[in-house]
Amino acid sequence: MPYVVTETCIKCKYMDCVETCPVHCFYEGENMLVINPEQCIDCAVCEEACPIDAIVSDSDLRGDADWLSINRQYSAVWPNILKKGIPPVDAKNWEGIGDKFTKEFSPQPGRRLSR
Repeated sequence: MPYVVTETCIKCKYMDCVETCPVHCFYEGENMLVINPEQCIDCAVCEEACPIDAIVSDSDLRGDADWLSINRQYSAVWPNILKKGIPPVDAKNWEGIGDKFTKEFSPQPGRRLSR
């Protein structure tokens, strides 16, 4: 089962997970990341690296949104990201906020900011 990025990442986008991925399956949106489920090898290192628990196995998904489909859809159009970038300056303010997908999700690709 592949791992997927969930709503928790929206507007936090810490990117600690990116450089841990041995197959480079992260893709960057304007305010979140996604994983290409076809590239994911289910190693779980990204799940452990995420400081806000935004990454889960698709077998553990809960909630209304179909995160496997969302990750698949946006990994096909967003740029691949290989290096940790700079998180939003207000990321801490968005931790723990619910219902971010319907209110805050952006379908726009990321800007490729890196450290």
